[in-house]
Amino acid sequence: MTNDWRLDRIGSALRGENPTVLRQLKAGFAAIGDVQFLPGYSVLLAGDPQVQRLSDLPKPRRLDFLSDMDALGEAVERTCRRLDPAFRRVNLEILGNTDGFLHAHVWPRYEWEPDELVRMPVWLYSLEHWKDERHALSPQHDTLRRQIGEELDLLTAPA
Repeated sequence: MTNDWRLDRIGSALRGENPTVLRQLKAGFAAIGDVQFLPGYSVLLAGDPQVQRLSDLPKPRRLDFLSDMDALGEAVERTCRRLDPAFRRVNLEILGNTDGFLHAHVWPRYEWEPDELVRMPVWLYSLEHWKDERHALSPQHDTLRRQIGEELDLLTAPA
């Protein structure tokens, strides 16, 4: 049996074993993405692995999840804008077509992206972008991780 945290992203986050987790938030976990071909890519994982879709949550938890998604999006935006002058915007997506648990993608977008992709969904990037080790999360992303986490701390601190 393997102990690959990727096979149980939420369970491993709950156990403190998911190395991508940046912060625990109200309704889930802010995590930096496994791939970083768009630096700053992050994911919000629901705090319960049994929750498959946003509508599975009672209204107050649903609003907490959306609020966490907003905070992670703003933290990524602030960080990426500061680190790269070619930053354009952040795209937020709740899809669930591949992974059957509730999660939200936070995609920073940049002016330096190829013309044919810069205004298109990130899912149109070639398989190479998703699989190439050059784009894998690594220690070169530690500053990015730290700064997104610090922004989350500022955005989620009690008033």
